[in-house]
Amino acid sequence: MAKTQPKKRNANKNTNRKPQQSKAAAAEKNYPVQLGQIVELEITGLSHEGAGVGRYNGYTLFVPQALPTEVVKAKVVHAKRNFGFADLVEIVQAGAQRVAPPCPVYDRCGGCSLQHLAYSEQLVHKQQIVIDNLRRIGGFEIGEGGITVHPTLGMDNPWRYRNKAQVPIGEEEGGLVGGFYAEKSHDIIDIDECLIQHEANDEVVNAVKRIASKLGIQPYNEEAHTGLLRHVVSRVGAKTGERMVVLITTEDFIPQRDLLVEMIVQQVPGVKSIVQNINDRKTNVIFGDKTVTLWGNDVIYDYIGPIKFAISARSFYQVNPEQTEVLYGKTLEYAGLTGNESVIDAYCGIGTISLFLAQKAKYVYGVEIVPEAIEDAKRNAELNGFENVIFEVGAAESVMPRWKFEGVRADVIVVDPPRKGCDEALLTTILQMKPEKVVYVSCNPSTLARDLKVLAEAYEVVEVQPVDMFPNTGHVESVARLDFKIK
Repeated sequence: MAKTQPKKRNANKNTNRKPQQSKAAAAEKNYPVQLGQIVELEITGLSHEGAGVGRYNGYTLFVPQALPTEVVKAKVVHAKRNFGFADLVEIVQAGAQRVAPPCPVYDRCGGCSLQHLAYSEQLVHKQQIVIDNLRRIGGFEIGEGGITVHPTLGMDNPWRYRNKAQVPIGEEEGGLVGGFYAEKSHDIIDIDECLIQHEANDEVVNAVKRIASKLGIQPYNEEAHTGLLRHVVSRVGAKTGERMVVLITTEDFIPQRDLLVEMIVQQVPGVKSIVQNINDRKTNVIFGDKTVTLWGNDVIYDYIGPIKFAISARSFYQVNPEQTEVLYGKTLEYAGLTGNESVIDAYCGIGTISLFLAQKAKYVYGVEIVPEAIEDAKRNAELNGFENVIFEVGAAESVMPRWKFEGVRADVIVVDPPRKGCDEALLTTILQMKPEKVVYVSCNPSTLARDLKVLAEAYEVVEVQPVDMFPNTGHVESVARLDFKIK
């Protein structure tokens, strides 16, 4: 097979490289490779981040964009005692699972790490990530006599699925640019089209860049902490087509604000809401504390299955609505509701899972530490006419014991924590409340495995269903079903 040269990365961009070391420092530590050395190696695996894994004289190297079964040449850029990192220089022998990434900036943008891997193989890889973590961290047996880990549920069309874009705005050669950061840097890759974004988000971002440039609105300079426009956030209701434009600025005052709003309304079809968020801090956090509506409604609406949701500028709402319906459907299946159960939904957010459960539960109790999310949850329950749902602000590990004291018996507890997993006190609370079932929705296989190991003291982990919420990236979501052990 002909040798393939990978696309050259922009020399001014800090992409996937680890911090550089001096060659002398690497030599002093007597590593089997030298920095800058070009080595040829066979790729035998894929890391959880999507990098190829190979060995050179027994020394492990991680090579982004390389795939299993391939023979590659790679340049060593960072070395540690037991492993190092190398940049792909040449594909000597390509693997059968390699495909041509359709995105023109794939080799520079840090948004997708697996576009070069056939989608069917991405699904296999993500199932294996879950299996590996359950074995290594949780100590679980997989397969016969252990946990069943089902094949990953993927999409028929794994493109154009994201209903939300958060795009940093900058300046390049006197012009306004907006796109996504190069991998492991804050260098903005100017993008007019992102193949995993809903087309509406591309239209919104391009319109704002064009309008802001015409009106002379200054982009934010991260290093100098100057300028006005930091980010453009676009949200779209996949089922309704409604669009929200959020302008993240460093101060309240926007020059020619009325004209800016008028031009956005004229040039963005379906826009229902234009919102400004003010973030004057020197921080990587996108949103500030103050949000004002400049035009239209405070929210847009969308549906997940039959349930309608109001989405504000700062609402947490899953970015892949098609796969969210799959994920929540599996959650509802694992809960095994008959209409007589009381369910607690910890980390309930704006009530998305709670309202799915309320369709078949007697009562659902949702708890969330973010007050604004609980207000959204209450509004969404009212919007859909659910009267069997109670939402409360607070830490789940504090609120749930009080509910128990007040007579609330949880037949099922559902948790959907952030990437860091469940608070240790919450796991203790679950073990003390002894629901018949626990359904764990996870966005991080490593913390899932860690928490299941704790819950396995009283629960049998029956099955885990990976769901591909983020095609062409290394991320995977999972739903785990736990049944109380009969003593």
